[in-house]
Amino acid sequence: MNHRQRKILHAIFAHPINANLGMHEVISVLGNMGAEISEAKKGKMHVSMNGHEVNFEHVHHSLPKDMVVKVRKFIELCGVDPAVDYPL
Repeated sequence: MNHRQRKILHAIFAHPINANLGMHEVISVLGNMGAEISEAKKGKMHVSMNGHEVNFEHVHHSLPKDMVVKVRKFIELCGVDPAVDYPL
């Protein structure tokens, strides 16, 4: 994972919640963490990683804050700690 992707990963976990993250950037980060990503029905992205699965709505602009929280919870559920596993 390159430095830019690490910054995006840490932005997902930033407080207050960052509302300036693009879907393409987040999908790129998840892909580099080993997630399998595929298109699902009706504009959704199916993501599976470490035995866990989730569907995300494919938005064309910045992610809403509730989706950032959903991505954050999914990454935590998969057992990834950005500070330890992907330090800046």
